[in-house]
Amino acid sequence: MVAALVVQSSPRDFGFLRSRWSCQVMVQVLLETYELRVIQKTVRRWLQKEQIVWRRPRPVVGPSDPQKEAKRQALHQLLARLPANEIAVFQDEVDVNTNPKIGAMWMRRGQQATVVTSGTNEKRYLAGSLNWRTSALILTEGLSQEGRTTALFLRHLDDLRRHLLCYRTIHVICDNARSHKSQAVQKYLKRWGHRIVLHYLPTSAPETNPIERIWWHLHEELTRCHRCQSMEDLLDLVFAWLQKRTPFVVEREVYALPQAA
Repeated sequence: MVAALVVQSSPRDFGFLRSRWSCQVMVQVLLETYELRVIQKTVRRWLQKEQIVWRRPRPVVGPSDPQKEAKRQALHQLLARLPANEIAVFQDEVDVNTNPKIGAMWMRRGQQATVVTSGTNEKRYLAGSLNWRTSALILTEGLSQEGRTTALFLRHLDDLRRHLLCYRTIHVICDNARSHKSQAVQKYLKRWGHRIVLHYLPTSAPETNPIERIWWHLHEELTRCHRCQSMEDLLDLVFAWLQKRTPFVVEREVYALPQAA
């Protein structure tokens, strides 16, 4: 019974404002709902017997876009029918922080390794686009304290136009962030819509954007437990890593390159 309470219900189902169960709340529910009088120690023993443990849950993306499959198929068709004088890129932003993300690392048993942090965290965003044909990466560095803004996105679109001059049309496939849909973006497209076309990915579906894998590798191989004491040192390291890794071999489970005839 206690295991079912914890796994299948929430304290709010029984009139509590709490979001998580505690042994005290379970004792109250058992008494008031099931007329079963027990103490907290007994509840803990029952939970241990049912292999219920106290640990952090894994966050997952919320409800999926009901049009996810239709949008994905539309992108499939776009890529499959892309003429030689047009190009598609997958766009996204990534943040790097002077306070490192902490990840697992080798250390002696019984001795916990330490990672020195800068104390005051500084964050910098990079806007990037992955060339679908060549897997080359085009980057735009954000300004200090700029954040993931429309201004950064528009500067990145300008960089795409300059780097991809040989293509008549650049199809930019991006997520649904506000910075990608603002009035300033719409104004920009009125001027440059003959060269830049935006396509939006399904909502809450990061797996449909191949550049997300590059950011994952960036954090996994570089920024976790880094020892850079300044943003300048960290960015030098990031750009050196990105330059060394280009072109990227990116997993293509979601979209496949068109086969040669």
